[in-house]
Amino acid sequence: MKNILILSVLLIMSNSKIFSQTKNSFDVQTKIKNGIIEGSYNTHTGIQTYFGVPFAKPPVGELRWKAPQPMDNWEGVRETKTFGPRPMQTMVFGNMKSRSDGVSEDCLYLNIWTPTTRNMKDLPVMVYFYGGGNVAGDASENRYDGESMAKKGIVVVTTNYRLNVFGNLAHPDLSAESPYKASGNYGQMDQHMALQWVQKNIDAFGGDPKRVTIAGESAGSIGVSVHMASPLSKDLIAGAIGESGAAIHPTMAPVPLAEAENQGQEFLKNAGYSSITEFRKLPTRDIYEIYNASQRFGFPMVIEGYFLPKSLPEIFEAKEQAQVPLILGWNSAEIPGMAFTQGLYSKENYVVKVKETYPEKNAEVLKLYPSGSEKEIERSATDLASDRFIVYSTWKWFDLHRKNSDQPVYRYLYSKLRPPLRDKNLASGLAGGTVEKDSDAPQMPEPIGAPHAAEIEYVMGNLNLVDDYAWTTDDFKASETMLNFFANFVKTGNPNGENLPDWPNAKANDATPPVMVIDTESGSKNAENDARYLFLDEVYKN
Repeated sequence: MKNILILSVLLIMSNSKIFSQTKNSFDVQTKIKNGIIEGSYNTHTGIQTYFGVPFAKPPVGELRWKAPQPMDNWEGVRETKTFGPRPMQTMVFGNMKSRSDGVSEDCLYLNIWTPTTRNMKDLPVMVYFYGGGNVAGDASENRYDGESMAKKGIVVVTTNYRLNVFGNLAHPDLSAESPYKASGNYGQMDQHMALQWVQKNIDAFGGDPKRVTIAGESAGSIGVSVHMASPLSKDLIAGAIGESGAAIHPTMAPVPLAEAENQGQEFLKNAGYSSITEFRKLPTRDIYEIYNASQRFGFPMVIEGYFLPKSLPEIFEAKEQAQVPLILGWNSAEIPGMAFTQGLYSKENYVVKVKETYPEKNAEVLKLYPSGSEKEIERSATDLASDRFIVYSTWKWFDLHRKNSDQPVYRYLYSKLRPPLRDKNLASGLAGGTVEKDSDAPQMPEPIGAPHAAEIEYVMGNLNLVDDYAWTTDDFKASETMLNFFANFVKTGNPNGENLPDWPNAKANDATPPVMVIDTESGSKNAENDARYLFLDEVYKN
């Protein structure tokens, strides 16, 4: 009898817990172009959510390595309360804390957070593209969660897109079968399809299709830059936000179609296949394992005359890009200096590496990135590694748009150091997430600034959802500042607002354009390091 009583109490407690988790929400249905979807309305937050909404046909079977196709209509009600599968990928950068329903080629789903009510409409919209080098990433990650931004009066959309061999493989056979006679860029066209879906459907969630700002970090930021440049996408957006990355040499710049096709042919040849027809028939597992065994870091985007007709500098210099307001910036220590020195921060080692890398210009490099004390060398090596990795390309995007547009351009430098990890057995991953300290995965040394991807959970107001770090009051203060800057920009095309430091935009003729330094205490100052980027600009032109 006693055991039965205990079991009854446990069952009551269990059912009470389940009830407590769901009692704050009720089901809501929304009619979109393809049919009716059912999401959740949280009565405590006032936010409605629709997760795992399909925006294109599953890119499987004969649709593998083809541009995304519009969804067919459905009958009845489609439940959209859980995240869809994430794109095919392995754990490249660390544990990215996915909330998705597994891994699948059937991955073209998006997620929506909206504060709309039955009488509210014409809200601004943010569409966010995740990072991960176009080889990893997932729109369901906690750090991309849209609730905090939605509470600012914004409809937030995060979207999946195809990655690695599934997202960017080009090949002559694929070009021959395509109606536009080109191949590759499937992941970017997935993003484009999501933007088209937003144009057709976002008013059902209270959003205004004329007020869509696209945003992203790293590969997501690179995606933002190519949508500004693409003739297919540029008229679908009203604003753009780029966090560390642009599709400009040397960072993941698109290559000519012939070069991309040659890479695809070589990949298939090494895998033992002579045609796409044969390769396309393989199960997902086989292609996944063949790609991983190749040890390739994805495939490049392509200048194929359709989605991308020219390089980004050519498009921007011709003023053919989207003429919209732009926020962009980078972090103060994007990548460790040892990525450049490949060893200790000694003067001898540093100078040797500079001379090897810049045999004719090493004196100029050592002036711009000085080599005094070991501490100064660590800073210089970090700056040089970061500039070569992703800062220069982002700066070039900034420089191109401010000089070839009459729209405001705002630049930031994110400098907030993250607090320690709660679990001392873990280290921060290179693009977010964590890795075990004794694992073979790349690990970050102790940072001397804000590393790559560190700003994401601050921007989106999601420190409370990313529990890896021992957040402090200073972290929440920096997050609130950055969240408000970006929310204001999505709403008005201007980040400035009440209780925020003044953020001036950069003019075309500014010799030292302003930069907003975002930290516990944020503030604008004139740029101090643009001589480095002007130097690299000359290097990469030659």
